[in-house]
Amino acid sequence: MKKIIAKKTYNTETAKSVKHVTFGQFGDADGYEEILYQTKKGDFFLYGFGGVDSPYPVETIKAFTKAEASEWEKNN
Repeated sequence: MKKIIAKKTYNTETAKSVKHVTFGQFGDADGYEEILYQTKKGDFFLYGFGGVDSPYPVETIKAFTKAEASEWEKNN
């Protein structure tokens, strides 16, 4: 998935995966996955996707600061 936020490009195909977490089982309506990525320029973003009742019923990319990425890693 590719998304431009505030003139920065976030692309799951070209960024490096830092951490991947799964909530629930495959096929669960409320299950989802989150993957923290870092771009070649050092920017972080969170990619989420999941079932229809999850926080990510559609694929989502959210830009993260370095501090937000660090906090997310600690909590996951």
